[in-house]
Amino acid sequence: MAKRKKQIRLLFVACCIAGCLQAQEKKFTISGNIKDGSNGEDLIGAEVVIAGTRTGTVSNAYGYYSLSLPPGDYTLVFSYIGYTGKEMNIALAADQRLNVGLSAASRELSEIIVSAERKNAHVVKTEMSTERLSAQSIKAVPALMGEVDVIKAIQLLPGVQSTSEGSSGFSVRGGGHDQNLLLLDEATVYNGSHLMGFFSVFNNDAIKDVTLYKGDIPASFGGRLSSLLDIRTRDGNNQRYSATGGIGLISSRLTVEGPLGSKASAIVSARRTYADLFLVFTRDEDLKNSTLYFYDMNAKLNFRIDDNNRLFLAGYSGRDRFGTDIAGMAFGNQTATVRWNHIFSPRLFSNFTLIGSFYDYYLRSDISSQLNQELKSGLEDYGFKADFSYHPNPSHNLKFGYNFIYHTFLPGEGGGIGEESIVGRVALPKEYAMENAVYLTHETGIAGKLKLKYGLRLSSFQNIDDGKPSSFLWQAEPRAGLTYIFNDNYSVKATYSRTVQYIQLASNSSSGSPLDMWFQASEQVKPQLCDQWATGYFRNFADNEYEFSAEVYYKHLQNVVDFKDHANLMINEHLEQELRFGKGYAYGLELMLRKTGGPLSGWLSYTLSKSRRRINDINEGNWYRSPYDKPHNISIVGSYELSPKLSVSANWVYADGTPVTYPTGRFQVEDTYVPIYSGRNEYRYPAYHRLDLSITWQLSKPSQAFRHELNFSLYNAYGRKNVWTILFRQEEAQPDISYAEKIYLFTYIPSLTWNFTF
Repeated sequence: MAKRKKQIRLLFVACCIAGCLQAQEKKFTISGNIKDGSNGEDLIGAEVVIAGTRTGTVSNAYGYYSLSLPPGDYTLVFSYIGYTGKEMNIALAADQRLNVGLSAASRELSEIIVSAERKNAHVVKTEMSTERLSAQSIKAVPALMGEVDVIKAIQLLPGVQSTSEGSSGFSVRGGGHDQNLLLLDEATVYNGSHLMGFFSVFNNDAIKDVTLYKGDIPASFGGRLSSLLDIRTRDGNNQRYSATGGIGLISSRLTVEGPLGSKASAIVSARRTYADLFLVFTRDEDLKNSTLYFYDMNAKLNFRIDDNNRLFLAGYSGRDRFGTDIAGMAFGNQTATVRWNHIFSPRLFSNFTLIGSFYDYYLRSDISSQLNQELKSGLEDYGFKADFSYHPNPSHNLKFGYNFIYHTFLPGEGGGIGEESIVGRVALPKEYAMENAVYLTHETGIAGKLKLKYGLRLSSFQNIDDGKPSSFLWQAEPRAGLTYIFNDNYSVKATYSRTVQYIQLASNSSSGSPLDMWFQASEQVKPQLCDQWATGYFRNFADNEYEFSAEVYYKHLQNVVDFKDHANLMINEHLEQELRFGKGYAYGLELMLRKTGGPLSGWLSYTLSKSRRRINDINEGNWYRSPYDKPHNISIVGSYELSPKLSVSANWVYADGTPVTYPTGRFQVEDTYVPIYSGRNEYRYPAYHRLDLSITWQLSKPSQAFRHELNFSLYNAYGRKNVWTILFRQEEAQPDISYAEKIYLFTYIPSLTWNFTF
């Protein structure tokens, strides 16, 4: 067996080397950056194609492209959706640096743009189970309380489900909300929620690009089983100073950006809610002095040292605060990223990143001086990444690199406050761990129509006890994908990937809460594993105006973590005793029809899925529904431009109810009634459905320096009382009689927001 594994490794390396060897013919390289000509923003996924051929490439996450060709005369076509394409004739006789600026289309695009790539990109690209959203598309979706939200937008995509009403938690292909890796400028965000989940921490004004990987996660990323949400913020306008903002009913925001000299630019974006400002007008004296708000701030500095070196500094800070005279809570995220892009040669691009990520929460209770108590917990990460991409020729692309994370877990500290408190203090010791990974991927074209990509990620995880590494864990995470392009209009694809998750979330809620606690793998807690297979059919119609895709997937899960009934997760030094382990599976069909051009645009998606678990000591060892099993899920999203100044948008969603465990009987012990529960997740809440509407009125002309608009949105337009939870209570007068009580959060919620740009 060992000999066979060695042969496989040697074969893999040999294939990569052989595939990347260049032909004997001399080649020269055209390389550079593709930007927005008006503000200098790098364009991610912009296309460069040799006119009349399929030969080409796309710009990476930093707008850099590289194309190696034999000497000769060529016509290069540069394109990016929403921008006017550009053709350039070149005589290639030596390596050339060619930076290109594209101009936004003269007519402002109000339609929903789901992808910022070329029109038939979803047909010809090798990746599948991937969606890219632009800031314009997110803005077009009707918003809860007028607050535009990245997470609410991706919940409308196939294979993605909201975990509960109004929540910014989401489930991808039957996976838990903690199985999603959220990255903001490459730094991990451990809690993506504001206001108990009603909003996400991502300010749309600061966002440049959002990419969701539902299964085909690149080997350069790891640590989660289900998905990767990769969010990149804007670099800042390097041409002129500008500002964007908005004033709504519950929040306001402002973004300022501009050049800093001839080589640098910066952007600062801030947002705050002010629901607490209105509490002073309430008649309830207990609420007048209450605290209820969140704020967040993004900042980024972009410095171009020279053509081969570029430096980025990015940071985020956000916090929620809730409080009354007798209780309070605060939680928040902070991230910091330092990135250095270096071009070793026109064909070899590198990115080195230093990362800091921090999450903490604080809970207090001030009932009396004797009963005052508090609870603290958190998580800190320090990391380093080195990523390289090598482009020997248009038919081969090699990526490789190294990732490192140093974790510090603060499991919990709490107890009485002050000398008069009679509540004891508990402080669990800090825990430490190191996570490492190396990866290598190769993408190549075969015979013009067949594209192959394959790669391997080798990851490891080490607990650190008394300053020394212990309990070394490691996994091989292979990736593979195959794309056959019949023509420019349709293709079929297949992918396989293995992912591993070394840190887990202790939560009794499927939607998550700020008080959830992360814990690490160890000799007793094995890392979770997921093997996923997917295949799909992709088709474009009517000159790429319509896109259709159908994907089927199957996921096999090992070492699935769940908790015993009535588990105690708060400040528990013996948390491992509350855990149960087993296996699971999920499979499904995802259909999507999208219209990208014309005054009417949007998409229709349908997901048919199933998700099951089997864990010893839970449900008597029988298979049961996972908390994220919703067989039918439908989303209809549309935007229509009535005139250059007036546009309307709408979305309608339907999903089967969330699985739930109900009491099915009870018995009496003296004067107490003890419920008897059904099997785990044996029942479902009622089905969920909702209609949202939005109308946007442009109050100025596109040519004006100061542009502003009014947006009116109506969340849950027909007032559906969707279940948030169901409680079972006893009649006070007749304790032997019980009844069910439905709790819902919203009926219809109108909002009005004034947006401006100058």
